[in-house]
Amino acid sequence: MLLGGCTSYIPREKVPGIFASYTSNTPVKVVAIPLPVIASSPNEGITAGALTAFLFHNKNDEINALLAPQVNHNTNFGVTTSLYGAFYPTPDRNAEIDLSQSTIINNDYEIKLHDKTFFDKQLELNLATYLFNDGSARFFGFEAKSRKQRETNYTDAEIGFNLSVGYDIGRHFQVVLGERYRDVSIEPGAVKGIPYIKDQFSNRHVPGINGFATHSQRISLVYSTLDSATTPTFGGFAKVTFEPTFKALGGAADFRHYEAEAKGFFPLDDARYVSVFRLMYNQTLGKDVPFLEQSILGGETTLRGYGRNRFIDNSFLLCNLEERIRLFRWEIFNVTADWEVAPFVDLGAVMEAFDKARASNFEFNPGIGFRAIVRPNIIGRVDMGIGRDGPAIFVGLGYPF
Repeated sequence: MLLGGCTSYIPREKVPGIFASYTSNTPVKVVAIPLPVIASSPNEGITAGALTAFLFHNKNDEINALLAPQVNHNTNFGVTTSLYGAFYPTPDRNAEIDLSQSTIINNDYEIKLHDKTFFDKQLELNLATYLFNDGSARFFGFEAKSRKQRETNYTDAEIGFNLSVGYDIGRHFQVVLGERYRDVSIEPGAVKGIPYIKDQFSNRHVPGINGFATHSQRISLVYSTLDSATTPTFGGFAKVTFEPTFKALGGAADFRHYEAEAKGFFPLDDARYVSVFRLMYNQTLGKDVPFLEQSILGGETTLRGYGRNRFIDNSFLLCNLEERIRLFRWEIFNVTADWEVAPFVDLGAVMEAFDKARASNFEFNPGIGFRAIVRPNIIGRVDMGIGRDGPAIFVGLGYPF
């Protein structure tokens, strides 16, 4: 199974219940797909390795679970062994695990749960817990034109959780209450040849450089007419969020986040072409706000021409435009997938405040993405964007927005 894709049918009683949600005696269809792993991003550098994706199907021939062990190598982090799992027992209930350990510094242990089966599907619960060490983290200073020459490296070591409970109001609206805790330590990084952040900056100029904790509560109002939460092709989405953090409740400082987001999906030719836009504004107000709690752009979900956390300031304004084009629908290894190409443009800038936005500060990132979608819930993607620091390539799961 590791040398070539194949399909097996395993007796139901020999498959753990988490991989087969039905109770009949129908054999479980398992498709194994070996894949190479080649990725390059500004922060991590080049990563190469291999994985095998095991796709477990239910009796309706839909993917019920995904299990993907992986081994890769990176010059900065050595050998990394990881296991990703996604489980979809029902359309309204799913879970994800991501377990990863490198021989040098990096690790990542995450569990995510989603459940919308409460109160006749009007109540939605989301919980994410995590512990990770990222030895590739970067800091360039504040403001929109922070120079690459000021690049520093560190290890971002975090443990925390993110909990939200949403309640539907009518057909399209939802009120969401959330709780977030985050404990951050800043330690020496893994990338040689780049200065350590604490050798170039002090806590006086960069709050949170000696570590910090955040404990915040939030409230959001959401409007959605999307036809799918994970693979939308039609509809609109809007969300406004207010999230205060209080020192009295365990936070490092008193500050507030404000955020507004709008997305639209416009299909043509039976959704073979889907035009997508996202507009987003984020503002952080307060004194001595930790640098990783301010408004941040850069990475696979914002400005795809730059590495994670490339630009930091009190506010940001972001626009993403993308044309998702289905090239063909192809069955490979007994799995039907839509193969997409997605030319895109990302436009965004950080700023001290909205009224101080300047056109000259905006970053223009053109790029192109390639995606394989197994509906209704699995998306693999490769996105390449170009910024003034050079190209950036991101490999991941799920749409970027």
